[in-house]
Amino acid sequence: MTPRILATTLCLALLSGPTWAEAPTISLRPDHRPEGLVINVQQVSTMSQTKTTAGLRRWLTEFRETAQAEGIDAGLYDRAVAGLSYDEKVVSRDRNQSEFTKTIWDYLDTAVSDLRVQNGRDALARQRKTLEAIEARYGVPKEIVTAIWGLESAYGSFRGGDDTLQSLATLAYDGRRAAFFEGELLAALTILNAGDTTPENLRGSWAGAMGHTQFMPSSFLRHAVDWTGDGRRDIWGEDPADALASTAAYLKKNGWQTGVPWGVEVTLPDGFDYAAARRDNRRMPSDWAAEGVLGVDGKPVPNHGPASVLLPAGHLGVAFLVFDNFKVLESYNTADAYVIGVGHLADRIAGGAPFKHGWPREDRVLTLDERLELQRRLTEAGFDTEKIDGKIGPLTIGAVRQFQQSIGWVPDGYASLRVLTRLREG
Repeated sequence: MTPRILATTLCLALLSGPTWAEAPTISLRPDHRPEGLVINVQQVSTMSQTKTTAGLRRWLTEFRETAQAEGIDAGLYDRAVAGLSYDEKVVSRDRNQSEFTKTIWDYLDTAVSDLRVQNGRDALARQRKTLEAIEARYGVPKEIVTAIWGLESAYGSFRGGDDTLQSLATLAYDGRRAAFFEGELLAALTILNAGDTTPENLRGSWAGAMGHTQFMPSSFLRHAVDWTGDGRRDIWGEDPADALASTAAYLKKNGWQTGVPWGVEVTLPDGFDYAAARRDNRRMPSDWAAEGVLGVDGKPVPNHGPASVLLPAGHLGVAFLVFDNFKVLESYNTADAYVIGVGHLADRIAGGAPFKHGWPREDRVLTLDERLELQRRLTEAGFDTEKIDGKIGPLTIGAVRQFQQSIGWVPDGYASLRVLTRLREG
């Protein structure tokens, strides 16, 4: 989905040809519920009953003045919104976004399956000339762009079938995130005003993300490029060139450093100080190597730049040195699972091997209630998380690490069911 969009689009891979006949059926993007959102089922039901197509039509009439003030042609506005109706399915999906409850290894099993890797290599081969030219222009590896394409739309197999204007108008009128979706609706109308596409072609995910690499309209306006030189920035059509170039332009604008990897799998030494595994603890790989942190080949990781140790599944899972480009990929989606998925898929498309180390596959993700309980019990035990919000951020990780140290466990800060169970035991 588009940069920083918070919803997930499930993308069906329905492609022709022998290689694509068994394409992965889902293009995964981890969900993140909007900050501060608490779903009240009774309130949602009551609010939904008050919204109608007639109400949306009145809202669009009032919004016409706002659109004109932003430079949208009145005639184009009238044509674009004619026939739009209140889409209850969109509202339902927005209000009931499920938590991302997959473990990182379950996510990666699908996101970087052997079939998705092979399909990615095939997609890159078909678009090699274009992708190599894009890489030369923006300095973003063709494999990274291809991997984003693969995770966002299964290499263009499903770019979304919802009417973008109807989705955005519905969500703006619905009012839960009115300012955000009003801005996106204006951006979509601006796209039409510029002649990049037509209302009929303006289709994508239920939340308004569009095209091969799922840009929201505002991101399109800031970053989309006309790679083909036909006078339109077309991220929707069969030719993915504009979308692929726009993705590279986005990453470049957000700080992509040419020649720097997203991350490298590493082996940690016995006796490693797990308190050092923090994103804000950045050292040169040679400094990490001096402490025994080496690549899986047993050699020091080259000095690509400052890096931090990342343990997405604690000390029993795969360990990484992650570089500045990891943060750049986070600008597309902040979930570690997504960034690692993009990076590892890109590496595999380029011929790299699967991860050498394993995952704690007997583990599972904590539910929201369990995360809240974990924070509450940690705080009550004297390891203050400062917030009881269900978000496993640096403060909670630090509290978990302190608790682990207090009972003689490996202090990796991993908020697991095992930690919660131990807290319950007192």
